[in-house]
Amino acid sequence: MNDFKVTYLLVLLMIFFTQLGIAQENTIIPDLTGIVGGEGWKIANREAKVIEETGKLSIYFNAQPGDGVAWLENIEFSNGIIEADIKGTDVRGRSFVGIAFRGVDEKTYDAVYFRPFNFTSDDSVRKGHCVQYISHPDYPWHRLRKDYPEKYENPVNPTPDPHSFFHVQIIIKKPKISVYVNDGEEPCLVVEELTNRNGGWIGLWMGNNSDGTFANLKIVPTNN
Repeated sequence: MNDFKVTYLLVLLMIFFTQLGIAQENTIIPDLTGIVGGEGWKIANREAKVIEETGKLSIYFNAQPGDGVAWLENIEFSNGIIEADIKGTDVRGRSFVGIAFRGVDEKTYDAVYFRPFNFTSDDSVRKGHCVQYISHPDYPWHRLRKDYPEKYENPVNPTPDPHSFFHVQIIIKKPKISVYVNDGEEPCLVVEELTNRNGGWIGLWMGNNSDGTFANLKIVPTNN
């Protein structure tokens, strides 16, 4: 290998490790246990408790009528990566769990959420309704399904176990949102945002009559 190739490889490695170091330095790992005591979090329309399940410390929210969110305080998120382990239930129409962002208040936010009860369905229509993007209050799921069928919801591949935690990675680079689940090499959903907001709160989200369990929340903000 000649000197030029060696120098080129060294430069690439330096760039890679520099970017890796910056990403690690910017990574935010919120304390989910603070949700119960309201320490750094604000809960809307849910009650929470800390549990240990399958060897991991997680936060569980009970089911109640209406949507519920636990908002992370003191962080204004614009672009970057949001990751979490999420678990719902395999009960049709009673398990809507995900991540909210671009939050302004309890009724104004965007979210990506999942319907675990559709993960292993034999019905092709229901199978196509596993992951959903919404933008409240103007674009709830039923309006998007009616006006833009199959554009803002998709199947999830590889198919997660609806009874277990699944890992979610949401990459937000306005206006593009890409959603990955577990070890999927390709995004299961790619959409463009339906809001003009550039920033906002991040929250753990549950839909109507849904409980949910969350663990390992990680946020990596970026500057672009």
